[in-house]
Amino acid sequence: MDKALTYIRVTSTSPACNLALEEAFFSCLESERYFLLWQNAPSVIIGRHQNACEEINAAEVERRQLPVVRRSTGGGAVYHDPGNLNFSFLERRQESGSIDFARYLAPIVRALARLGVQAEISGRNDLEVQGRKISGSAQRLAQGRVLHHGTLLVQANFEDMTRALSPDPGKFLSHGVASVRARVANISEFWNPGESLESLCRALCKETGAVPGRIPAHVLARAEELQREKYGSWAWNMGQNPKFTAQKSERFPWGRVDVRFNVEKGRITDCRIFGDYFAVADITVLEGCFAGCRAEKTSMADALDAVLKAGRADLDQWFSGCDTQVMREFLLSVF
Repeated sequence: MDKALTYIRVTSTSPACNLALEEAFFSCLESERYFLLWQNAPSVIIGRHQNACEEINAAEVERRQLPVVRRSTGGGAVYHDPGNLNFSFLERRQESGSIDFARYLAPIVRALARLGVQAEISGRNDLEVQGRKISGSAQRLAQGRVLHHGTLLVQANFEDMTRALSPDPGKFLSHGVASVRARVANISEFWNPGESLESLCRALCKETGAVPGRIPAHVLARAEELQREKYGSWAWNMGQNPKFTAQKSERFPWGRVDVRFNVEKGRITDCRIFGDYFAVADITVLEGCFAGCRAEKTSMADALDAVLKAGRADLDQWFSGCDTQVMREFLLSVF
């Protein structure tokens, strides 16, 4: 007979903190079984094997200062905000040799039914109501431990979601796993009058049989370490991107410019700039300045400024007759 689930209602809304806490529970798991409910502040959570650059609208993410955090499980990118309730099951299952979504989605379906929401499992890992997706799940198996986590769209802001997850489809050529977009809906569109996110939490605890508990001190300590060294770091969130090529092309009064960056482990390995522009200086100097930079605007801007300062020159030497500010923004806007 399975040991009762311990229910933890996580109070943090930091995505790096919450994913670190989840992994801390996973890595410290012995005979305990846990059921976590948690919410994140507005953020983008990408799958373990995805190219973050390919999944986000970089301009929107920068404008809103949205954290982009990589989780430990596969699957697609999701947008989180306080209207999105996340759930996690953690347990040991020695017989688990393959992914089993139904075991964990069944109590979610029953809990939703308590609120008048008739959901059903769709495909392998989604929940739908009337053909619209309200939940997606992912799993991780290791050393007899299982982590199953998922999202529940309760009262999410779909306009913000769409803007954050709308990258330029022609900008990147990647070996990562691209997200598949689906028609989505909020659970609040379907539940009985008077229901709320908190009543959903109560229903979930009822159907899972979870008993309230506390986060053990050793798990908290491990979570703090993981947040600092992993989920809060560029190396994990962006440096784990698969190899890809970024490309941007535009026609200016001074000629057409086509810039391409090859990126590996989040850093630019080489750059090529093509076009019918005129130059009085060697373009390979400009191309070479980006090698080794992080594939992000700030790192590239520092490299560009350094090469311009060293040569006591401006971008006009490579793009004759250009508006230097416009050209600068173009080069730095690829990521």
